[in-house]
Amino acid sequence: MGREFLNIFEQWADSYDQTVVGHDEEYMEVFSNYEAILEEVANRANGHVVEFGVGTGNLTSKLLRRNLQVTGIEPSPAMRKIAIEKLGMQTQILDGDFIIFPETDPVDTFVSTYAFHHLTDEEKEQAIEKYGKKLAIGGKIVFADTMYESEEAYKEAIQDALSKGYLNLAMDLKTEYYTTIPVLKEMLEKNGFEVRFISCNKFVWILEAEKK
Repeated sequence: MGREFLNIFEQWADSYDQTVVGHDEEYMEVFSNYEAILEEVANRANGHVVEFGVGTGNLTSKLLRRNLQVTGIEPSPAMRKIAIEKLGMQTQILDGDFIIFPETDPVDTFVSTYAFHHLTDEEKEQAIEKYGKKLAIGGKIVFADTMYESEEAYKEAIQDALSKGYLNLAMDLKTEYYTTIPVLKEMLEKNGFEVRFISCNKFVWILEAEKK
């Protein structure tokens, strides 16, 4: 995760859980089906899981309930503090991001929710290349995030937010690094993955990529 976003997450930590359950009208559609999306990601993971962008530990808790070994990566000290308070000593939550993170045991699944868009497309490709080298055949990436079927769909989403008066959402869509499914598909296939995309709500898709 780009470190330029760190202050945002430091400030958001205390209210994050209220946002994801729909207390912020502008982001209600973004977080529609939130719990089901996290469950879907957790159910597609196996083995030793590295989770990027742990946040307050909501996905982590679901992974642990499946008795998976989880190493959490989270750059925000405030988010890490809340997650550790929730989860206790059940797992490690380490400082790091999608590209720079502590070396761990062999990894079976990389997971993340609502965070990959903090990387530019160039950084996304760098991260995917790194995961491809670390995963064995059959290893997986399972990321849920806002992404679009085309550039036109992306532009329409911004206009729709503006038409509803959702200025914060529109600014978010304009300034963060949301990408398209064709771009991600090309990156993943180039690095030896077979990938599919599952639509979860108006904004969020799950990408499930398996190393071949």
